[in-house]
Amino acid sequence: MQILCLIAKTHFSHSLSFSLLFEKSNILRVLTFFPKIFGTGGVKLVLGGSVKTAMVPPAVTTTLVTPKSNPPILRNPRTTGVNPDASPQDSNLRPPLGKPRTIAKRPGDHLRLSFQNYTSPKKPLFSDHQVLDSLMADLEPDVQVPPFFICPISLEMMKDPVTLSTGITYDRDSIEKWLFSQKNGVCPVTKQVVDVDIELTPNHTLRRLIQSWCTLNPSSGIERLPTPRLPISKIEIVKLLKDLKSPHLQMNCLKRLKTIVMENEKNKRLMESVGAADYLACILNNMTSSPVAGEVSGVDGFVSTEADELALSILYHLQLSPIGLKSLFGKTGDFVETLTRVMERAASYESRAYAVMLIKAMLEVAEPMQVTSLNHRFFMVLVQILVDEISQKATKATLKLLLNVCPWGRNRIKSAEAGAVPVLIDTLLDCTERRISEMVILVLDQLCLCAEGRAELLKHAGGLAVVSKKIFRVSSLASEKAVGILHSVAKFSGNRSVLHEMLQLGVVGKLCLVLHVDCGRKTKEGAIEILRMHSSVWKNSFCIPYNLIVSYPS
Repeated sequence: MQILCLIAKTHFSHSLSFSLLFEKSNILRVLTFFPKIFGTGGVKLVLGGSVKTAMVPPAVTTTLVTPKSNPPILRNPRTTGVNPDASPQDSNLRPPLGKPRTIAKRPGDHLRLSFQNYTSPKKPLFSDHQVLDSLMADLEPDVQVPPFFICPISLEMMKDPVTLSTGITYDRDSIEKWLFSQKNGVCPVTKQVVDVDIELTPNHTLRRLIQSWCTLNPSSGIERLPTPRLPISKIEIVKLLKDLKSPHLQMNCLKRLKTIVMENEKNKRLMESVGAADYLACILNNMTSSPVAGEVSGVDGFVSTEADELALSILYHLQLSPIGLKSLFGKTGDFVETLTRVMERAASYESRAYAVMLIKAMLEVAEPMQVTSLNHRFFMVLVQILVDEISQKATKATLKLLLNVCPWGRNRIKSAEAGAVPVLIDTLLDCTERRISEMVILVLDQLCLCAEGRAELLKHAGGLAVVSKKIFRVSSLASEKAVGILHSVAKFSGNRSVLHEMLQLGVVGKLCLVLHVDCGRKTKEGAIEILRMHSSVWKNSFCIPYNLIVSYPS
């Protein structure tokens, strides 16, 4: 039978056309609707509207029309056959059957459906009236969400509406992210300052309205939102912290606190506000107590337990504010020593990593006197962290920590005496990660500002060679600092043997190459100063290639 005969029964013209706004959801249903109605019959779908990629069913052909004179824009317009009833223009626009095609949007385009004179080998599955009724029902617009159900931040329907002190209602996840993660202290709508310590007020009435509306619209694919569970309160956290003092309740309380702190940013700020950091620090400070059954003892009276590791993990994930870190540093004067013991003797690598990252955060906000008072053992433990290669995160934290503390007092000398320079050179030799290589060069630049650091660098067989090799291979900052290391060595430790070693290892040639390369101003000026400093020894050397020696600075 022919589709044209079916349409003629309804007293329509040669083709049946519909005009409607082009909507994504409607097009998806239309493209899958016709094969169900007409089986393997043919229907021509004329589309105009927004950009859309869809799978074209075997029984449907598509083309694009537009009210404008410009030709339609198609992507991947290959064809796999020509319909004998289609015009040449339509054949060119026809995509491969079963292949995705993209239709480009033009303002004012609409969707038009037209039945064409295609022959179907099978009978239609439905009558003509059923076809038209089903088609029109399928093209009805989607249900609109009431505007007061929409969160002003996410612009999505609220799941757990809460109201600020300004009277504006938001979805809980969105406003908590705004206030706590993004550190904003104002209402997004009214711009009024809000107290972040005040708990958010749940809007139960609006939540019940949203749930009822979802229940009334299941046919549109809207599922009923579950009732959110109540957020953690300060009273519950305070009770858990007090129960930490009880030995038989300590483990359960720590596990519960770990779950709370990992949930969201608001819980972290809530725990910090009630003094959770002090309770956890006290547990860690008690690690030097006498061992009991089931505990793993180390040297120097150090005791590592599962409770200690949990407490350290919670303290790290609290991500304390600078005020909280300063308070922790001030109230527990021996806490740095405690974390040093954890870095040195903890049974798990994870705990050692948490300890080094926590102490890095503390020393970033510490007073200069607290940074200069770090003992020799502290730097030895940091060097051991680099040797053990616990993780990239721990390695980066250790390098950052050394970079922050070395400029203060005698910390450069303490680091060099702890053996940091040879370990850093070995790390640079084996490292393939650019960020770590850059940080190693930055730390070496700091250590080479003292005589002990330069002596350790020259003592290592690959010290000068690896520093020279990293120029232009890591980053512009690393190249600048690598030239700075060579400048410190050449200026303060440049005896005759060192100068000949630099010449034989190709360091001087690399410095001459710097003059030919477009690099930073400080890098080029540093190289020129080094070459001029020892020109009497290097300028007429046969170890420098001729194409480089001709540019040797006078």
